[in-house]
Amino acid sequence: MAIPTRPGQFRVVDAFSRIVRLGEGLGRTGSLSRDAMDRAIAALGVCAQKIAARNVTHMRLIATEACRAAANGEEFLERVERDTGLKLEIVSQEAEARLAVSGCGSLVDPDTRGAVLFDIGGGSSEIALLDLRDGPTRKLASRIVAWTSLPVGVVSMAERHGGRHVTPEVFEKMIVETTEMISDFPGRDRLDKLIDTPKFHLLGTSGTVTTLAGIHLNLERYDRRQVDGLWLTRQEADDLVQRILGWSFEERVANPCIGSDRADLVLAGCAILEGIRRVWPAKALRVADRGLREGLLIEMMIADRVWDRQGRRSA
Repeated sequence: MAIPTRPGQFRVVDAFSRIVRLGEGLGRTGSLSRDAMDRAIAALGVCAQKIAARNVTHMRLIATEACRAAANGEEFLERVERDTGLKLEIVSQEAEARLAVSGCGSLVDPDTRGAVLFDIGGGSSEIALLDLRDGPTRKLASRIVAWTSLPVGVVSMAERHGGRHVTPEVFEKMIVETTEMISDFPGRDRLDKLIDTPKFHLLGTSGTVTTLAGIHLNLERYDRRQVDGLWLTRQEADDLVQRILGWSFEERVANPCIGSDRADLVLAGCAILEGIRRVWPAKALRVADRGLREGLLIEMMIADRVWDRQGRRSA
């Protein structure tokens, strides 16, 4: 939940997140499991309580890949509304990619001429190619020249290949699987003249890249303020991935930026990241601890013209 502040910006007044692994087992069964739905509904119940305690005037509640792909996705949404009072909508892959761009747009380097934004989720990974050769713009989503949704995320990849004990050979297999999926994406070459130049960079929004950033900073406790907007060089990203790959499962659990919730998922996420970096090599990767939620807030505020009204009041 947030309130608008300066044009294009807002202040978060309340927030809540919890890893629920809604897509757990989905690749094997084609449906959301009872346990996964119970976990998600318990978390959404907390959200419903927070919304009820605030004077919320506008809200939009979305569901993504797990509900898109599951045979019982609509049934889950009906149960959510019945148990929590929250009415969720399933958004398309294209809408998800656009929201990610809207939410992270302020972190695209104003001097860049091209960027690849990616969001590694639990059941899918959204990728958007941004062509900025005509200069920067506040409506960054209008500069998407190609986008895709890979049918793989950290949960589905870890379930397919294992996440607790990952050998270098299994890790490489996951990377190759990701690059093969990207090879089926017809728009992947739209920024070929820019990749691996100083005017091109990657922008990642997901638990994978924020975890890498936290480890890079040697944080004893995850701190969004230090992570959001952090730049990683190519060498730093290489070193971090190899460092995590060399850790045992127990060492991953012990790291405060990974913990037991992500210990069996983080290498699957790193493999997807490596696949993206192989297809679109870049000298730098920027880390975003923001994404769909921020994109939703910005688009709702634009639609409600809140910043236009502020401008008229101050004139």
